[in-house]
Amino acid sequence: MKIVEINCETGEEIIREATKAEKDEAKARQEIVAAREAEAEAKAQAKAAAEGKLSALGLTTDDLRALGL
Repeated sequence: MKIVEINCETGEEIIREATKAEKDEAKARQEIVAAREAEAEAKAQAKAAAEGKLSALGLTTDDLRALGL
């Protein structure tokens, strides 16, 4: 993994190997993003399943809102 450092004053660009700490931090960020994506997908699947069950009963989400649920 490469790190690009740019000096804003001089425009100098340095490309170097990432340190172990930087690699670990990047991996941790990737795991957080993956967990959030999995959570969002699980919520979407649960919503679709709930809407399917409502549909099987002949109800819509608007019907539930009208009932105050």
